[in-house]
Order: sequence, then C-alpha cells, then structure tokens
Amino acid sequence: MMSAMQSAAASLSSKLTEVSAMGTAQLLDVVHSQAEKIAALEQQLEWFRRQIFGQKSERFAPEPDPSQMHLGEAFPVPAQPLKNIQSIAAHTRRLTPKDGAERGEELPFFDESKVPVHTITLVHADVKGLAPDQYEVIGEKVSYRIAQRPGAYHVLKYRRPVIKLKSSAKILALPAPTGILEGSRADVSFAAGLLMDKFAWHIPLYRQHQRLAAAGIRVSRPWLTQIAQAVISLLAPIYEAQLSSIRASRVKAMDETPIKAGRSGHGKMHTGYFWPIYGQLDEVCFPFHPSRSADFVRQALGIKPLVNAVLLTDGYAAYTQYAEKTGIQHARCWAHGRRTFFEALSAEPSGAAEALEHIKALYAIEEQIRDRNLLGEAKQQHRLTHSKPRVELFFEWVDRQLQRQGFTPTNPFIRALNYVRERRVGLEVFLTDPDVPIDTNHLERALRVVPMGRKAWLFCWTELGAKHVGIIQSLIVTCRLHGIDPYTYLVDVLQRISEHPASRVAELTPRRWKQHFAANPLRSDFHDFPV
Repeated sequence: MMSAMQSAAASLSSKLTEVSAMGTAQLLDVVHSQAEKIAALEQQLEWFRRQIFGQKSERFAPEPDPSQMHLGEAFPVPAQPLKNIQSIAAHTRRLTPKDGAERGEELPFFDESKVPVHTITLVHADVKGLAPDQYEVIGEKVSYRIAQRPGAYHVLKYRRPVIKLKSSAKILALPAPTGILEGSRADVSFAAGLLMDKFAWHIPLYRQHQRLAAAGIRVSRPWLTQIAQAVISLLAPIYEAQLSSIRASRVKAMDETPIKAGRSGHGKMHTGYFWPIYGQLDEVCFPFHPSRSADFVRQALGIKPLVNAVLLTDGYAAYTQYAEKTGIQHARCWAHGRRTFFEALSAEPSGAAEALEHIKALYAIEEQIRDRNLLGEAKQQHRLTHSKPRVELFFEWVDRQLQRQGFTPTNPFIRALNYVRERRVGLEVFLTDPDVPIDTNHLERALRVVPMGRKAWLFCWTELGAKHVGIIQSLIVTCRLHGIDPYTYLVDVLQRISEHPASRVAELTPRRWKQHFAANPLRSDFHDFPV
C-alpha cells in the first residue's frame, strides 16, 4: 500500500514539474485543445440525449419544456414529506368519441368492392317462434364489425375430365393450366401476395413460411425464396424501362442509402448502397451498387445530360464531381442545410434558432404555393417575389455570423454556416426553375421503404438479392406514387409480360400501365371465387 501511494505521489510530482516548465503560450494551447475536445464531447452527449429522450424528427422547438429532465439530472427531493391530498378545480371534459359501431347508419369506412361483406341477421327474442303474419318489419338498423380469418390462403383445384369419344374412341384431356412460372404450384395471386407481404408490409419469408404452415399448407422454406427470385426476374425488363424514363427526365433527384448485402468475411456482411433516383414524372428506381463510389453516379445517370437538365441532391461530393464533369446544373437540398443548424442547437442555441427561423419562412412560402396550386410561370414569379429576398437576407446573415469572433472552426454552428455558404449557388437554383423542388424530401419519403425493410429482414445474402430488392421496390413505390394498388398491378403484369411485345415494355411501367390497362386489369382465376 505504501509503495503504491509513493508511486502515485511521484507521478503527480512529475506532472506538476512538466506543467511548471511549460510556458504561458503552451498552457493556452493545451487549454484551447481541451476546450475543443470538451465541446465535441458535449455535442455527442446532446445527440445521445436527443436519441433517447427527444423527438426523432427535426421539428424545431425554440422554447424547450423546463420541466423536462435531462440525462444526469437528479430527481428533486422535497423538504417536507408530501401529503396525500390534492385539490382539483371543477371543469368539464369532452366525452371520448365512439367509433360508431352502435349507430344504426351505414358508415363509409371500407370499400365494398374490395372487402367481402357477410350479412348476419339478428332476431329479437320476443319474435322467435311467431308466424310471419303475426309481426311486420317496419325498418332496419345496421351496424358493422371488422373481422379476420387467420391465414387467408386458398388452394385452386383444377379438375380436368378425361373424355373418350364413342364415335372415334378418341381420348380428350386439357393440359394443366399455364402459370407465370412453368411447372410451379404458385398461382399468380400467391406470387404477387408473397412479394407484397415481403416488400410492402416487410414480413420476412420465414414468417410467411410459418403462417403458411399454420394455415395447413406444407411447402419448403427455400421454395419461397426461389419463387420470389424467379418472379422478380420476370419484372426486370419493366424496371429497366422505368429507369430509362427517369434518365430522360429534365429534373432528377438522387440520394444513397446503405444496405448489408453479401458476405465480406466470416460473420461479416458487406455494406452496399441503393442509389434511388426520382424522375420528373413521379417515377423512382433503386439501382444497387456494391460501393459509394462516385463513378456509379455517371453509370446510373449517363455522361450526356439533357439540355437544361437539373440534378437535385444533398451535399455528398460524388454529385458535385458528376456535375463538374458533365455540366449539369446542380441544385442543393434546403432540408439538409436546415439539418446542420438543427444539430448545432446545443452548441449555439440563439444563432442556430435564428437560422432555423429564416429557413422556416422559405418553407412557409412553399406551402402557400401548394395551397394556391401555382405552377409554371406563376410559381416561379411567386418564388422570385417572396422567396428570393428572404434567401438573400439569409445569406447576408450567414456572412455576418462568420465574421464574428469567438467560434472555433470545429464548432457545429460554424460548420453549419460554412455548409450553406459553400452551396449557395445550388441552394438558389429553385428560385429560377419552377420544376425544381426546394428539397429532396419527396425522394426521402420514397426511399423510406429501405430502412423500414432493414428493420424486418436486416440484410440481403447476396448482391443479386439486393438488386432484386431494388427492382421490386421501384415498382411498388411508383405504384403508390400514382395511386395504383400494387397487388392489382403485379397480378396483371405478371400474366401480361410473357405475351407483351418487348419493344413496348415501357407500357407496363406503373405510370404507363395506369393509362393503358388499369381500367380492365387481368385477374387470377381465384378472383371470382367467393371468400
């Protein structure tokens, strides 16, 4: 014990000697370095607090609730024990609304063309046993209940009689009906439902396999994977046609999001990326690439953009390189600029809050444009009249903030200011082009299916599997953008694609399909059977 204390004392003495030997300038440098490190750690701690206790959205709340406790705060201890007495002022309270199940009226909460309705007639106990001429029905009350059967799977049994003609002794028999996959037991309705459950509702195949078993259907687990792969392969030409349509758009938005795909070693998965591209005609595709390389942007968009073409992105340098090499006009996203100030709120609350108020005013103007349904020339004129002065005022404020003293280059607020100032030209593109959105939020909403899917099925075993995910998600998301039921679309095109001319495959993309085939889609043989 004594030796340990002596060694500690010796170590402290040596450190004090080193400090006394240092000059004032060196001490200031150490203090400055430690202050920067503390500020960075405080920012990280604030981020963790927000992840645990705060809202996940970037909704700006300038005046936080003072009663909200933070990580590390202790509960206050009352000076005197609390009494079990509480005074409540008299007040009136609104009754909890009912969902209308008891009212005798028809409630339009379901679509009768899609939901089967089974009618159950209830008879009053006083009427039971009476003859029909002893009472009279003078009206009717209706109420509804939502019901469910576990595992709505069905089996289609095709009976094909073998017939012998007596006159010629000829034997006649129909061949087995052809399906979308040769020799497969999967009906088109099952194949479409399998893809919808997996990619629209994020139910992994192993859970679907368990549900099939619970419904009394015995199939192998790998069979479901084989069906999904084979069906998505049939849809690949439609995906390529849609991607070509997006490339032909004058205004495009692009982003990237990671996905674990393929093994990179024992027990490890390789990180690849989906690069979603959103076209001007509300079409989106999710091409997959094993890396985040800037070369893939040229590969996905091409090296010869259209005249007056615009690419809207976040601040990733790969898009800047592409714009410089191809000459395409590069628009920047205001939402990503806003995010940098939101993350700087803990470091410089007043300055970051003022920046958020500036940007909030721009979004208020965009809301006015949507409410008034302004398009083209009227939309551009409204932005030039109202948004442009506010943008100029905002960047003048940014320049003044950067000229102030007392901030280190690593300060989050300074980084946010530099982020928007360096991208000013791209942030101002939307002012003069009415077809350019103010941000990439429309694309971020479309790609939300990928992070939602990651929570359910986590990763893709192979890069081919990731490409298949991109194909089917491109078609499902585009269907939703155009108000198309993805299940109805898949059932139709999976039957139509084998007979449709390859030169007109673009007609099967969701946007074109809605024009040509949505009024009378092909159905499964199962469609006409009662549930």
